Amino acid sequence: MNSSLRIVFSGTPTFAAEHLRALLEGGFNVVGAYSQPDRPTGRGKKLLPTPVKALAEQHGIPVFQPLSFKDENSLAPLRALAPEVMVVVA
Repeated sequence: MNSSLRIVFSGTPTFAAEHLRALLEGGFNVVGAYSQPDRPTGRGKKLLPTPVKALAEQHGIPVFQPLSFKDENSLAPLRALAPEVMVVVA
């Protein structure tokens, strides 16, 4: 099923990435992804991308990682994507 509906996806963990994968495999038009900021992981405290960010980047989907949506600078990129629906998996 292909859809021209403009979808923005929001999620962070592997569980959410599985839902993003299902949308992509279903042919849906995911125009952007939002995820929590990368956090240091492991002994070396290396920054690793979240599972949603990694999957979105593999598919060429722009990823945004604002700390919050409380200021206009965080909302402007979302508005520019002009989504018709936002899927949130948390």
